[in-house]
Amino acid sequence: MREVAFIKQNKEKWLEFELAIFGKAKKNPDELANLYIQMMNDLSYAQTYYPKSKTVIYLNHLASQIYQKIYKTKRTEKNRIVEFFVTEVPLLLYEYKRYLLYAFILFVSLVSIGVVSAKYDPDFVRLILGDDYVNMTLENIKKGNPMAVYKSDTNWGSFVGITFNNLYVGAKCYFFGIFAGILTFYIFMSNCIMLGSFQYFFYEQGVFWKSVRGIWIHGSMEIFAIVIETAAGFILGASILFPKTFSRLNSFKIGFKNSFKIYLSTIPFTIAAGFLEGFITRYANEMPNWLSVSIILFTLGIISFYYLVYPFIVHKKIQKLSA
Repeated sequence: MREVAFIKQNKEKWLEFELAIFGKAKKNPDELANLYIQMMNDLSYAQTYYPKSKTVIYLNHLASQIYQKIYKTKRTEKNRIVEFFVTEVPLLLYEYKRYLLYAFILFVSLVSIGVVSAKYDPDFVRLILGDDYVNMTLENIKKGNPMAVYKSDTNWGSFVGITFNNLYVGAKCYFFGIFAGILTFYIFMSNCIMLGSFQYFFYEQGVFWKSVRGIWIHGSMEIFAIVIETAAGFILGASILFPKTFSRLNSFKIGFKNSFKIYLSTIPFTIAAGFLEGFITRYANEMPNWLSVSIILFTLGIISFYYLVYPFIVHKKIQKLSA
């Protein structure tokens, strides 16, 4: 069947799905479940015969929304938070996976710009980090402890201050997406270039490995969370710029609801990163290599699995249940 005929044949049914999603047509859970099965059948057909079509994106979005509505009506308040992290967010991550890809490509590109800029411009690091911070770090390197800055405050003081700062940066990355994603890009660019120049600075001083052992104990979760928050900001901006088949207002409502859930999912990781920075990073150069590397790999593994692997597992599971 040609795609135009496929759309024409199912258009009325899909409009009914949209009404059910936005609450303009009352459906009980069983009716919604039946709609979901029909939607998955249409989605499977479209994926088979029109794999690169916008119809697949549209149907995948509707299927995800219907699934969330089914579970919203069935689940109890007792397992609401568990359901949010275990099912709801992973399905959204799968639906918007291309935005995560864009954010990671942008991350690598911007960090590389920071590295190259610091390499070829001796004053670049001072311009980005400030003279006071650079001079202090140089003194710490001479004393044999380049990570001494993480011991400049108490454990709890560092944890609270760092966590609030990271939450603030993450919130800006997300909420500034409302300005068509432009300010999200600016905040993200600033942080990525700073990270690239910061790491090259330690490399230039011959203490790159010591810096990696320290910075990335907390940085694996902290930086990864910022990338996800940036992706959420881009989703928010795209919902305004590209409404697709929805009105711009409805597109924004959907984009805000979905992207906000993705943003909320990063908060526990940001808090965990703040805890590690406040209580563990300060001892990075005193602990054995195997321990610091294990912490880095463990934290990176957890957050990578949740955002990059687990969404595909959940999506595949849902497809099997609906087959």
